[in-house]
Amino acid sequence: MRLFYTRQAIESLQECLDFLPQEVSLEKRLEIRDQILAKADKLLTNPNLGQREEYLDHLGQSHRRVIASHYKIIYRLEGDTIYITDIFDSRQDPAKMKG
Repeated sequence: MRLFYTRQAIESLQECLDFLPQEVSLEKRLEIRDQILAKADKLLTNPNLGQREEYLDHLGQSHRRVIASHYKIIYRLEGDTIYITDIFDSRQDPAKMKG
């Protein structure tokens, strides 16, 4: 298995970190980032770990999600590749995921 982050996922991760209050230290921001990335890495050994992401069913690509703290890691499987397609702060309105 391979893990691939789309441009959207990388940008979303950065936006999630940027959205944190300014009082959150750089060390804490890095800790949050590392937690998200570590959770995504677990997919390499168990790609079916996540649940179906029903908010993206309309795309017909069988998106799944795993949760790391307040963040949804949205992914889909394609052959032997796991595509991380988005990192979504679950404290937002989930309708925003539909684009």
